[in-house]
Amino acid sequence: MTVLYEDNHIIIVSKAAGEIVQGDKTGDTPLSDMVKAYIKERYAKPGEVFLGVVHRLDRPVSGVVVFARTSKALSRLNKMFRTGAVQKTYWAVVQNEPMLPAATLTHYLLRREQQNKSYAYNVERPGTKRAVLNYQVIAHSDRYHLLEVHLHTGRHHQIRCQLATIGCSIRGDLKYGSPRSNPDGSICLHARSISFEHPVSHLSIHVEAPPPTAGAWQGFQPQLL
Repeated sequence: MTVLYEDNHIIIVSKAAGEIVQGDKTGDTPLSDMVKAYIKERYAKPGEVFLGVVHRLDRPVSGVVVFARTSKALSRLNKMFRTGAVQKTYWAVVQNEPMLPAATLTHYLLRREQQNKSYAYNVERPGTKRAVLNYQVIAHSDRYHLLEVHLHTGRHHQIRCQLATIGCSIRGDLKYGSPRSNPDGSICLHARSISFEHPVSHLSIHVEAPPPTAGAWQGFQPQLL
């Protein structure tokens, strides 16, 4: 965990692949507890530290995560995420280059809870939700291609599912068609940046998380510096 930005109302950190944002049945220490411990120690806070979880990243995904430090910030951020007032940019490493260097993808996703997986359809079906994203190819390595993705909706496994649907499974993502896993269990999807109006001060906030440097990411290092 690396702190990217903090003030009295919010704290933004860079999550490593493999960390969980909130506690789950694994019993592993969640990122939220790590951030609470950091705040408690840094500011010598007595008693319980307030920390609101505003959004989540899948466990194998790395990158930017925003937490609220006050209830006022939490309620306002929740509304901002819900209404699309937060701009999120992702980087994804794929083995197959998309047919188009840039495009808008629109699908209808059906989430199957038991499988923890989403399925994409080109037309609306019962139980589906509309999913829209833009992607652009921004770099190439010897074997892989780097896509920058902008989400317009926030659906379950949206980027993973939609890219797989066009034949561009994310490196390491066995669930969505990648032929091989990554040694560390990660997938090559990184929440690169987030931009929004501060919920209290109303200043413009833009925060970027450095991408991973191991595995398939290595081939892009000279281009990303």
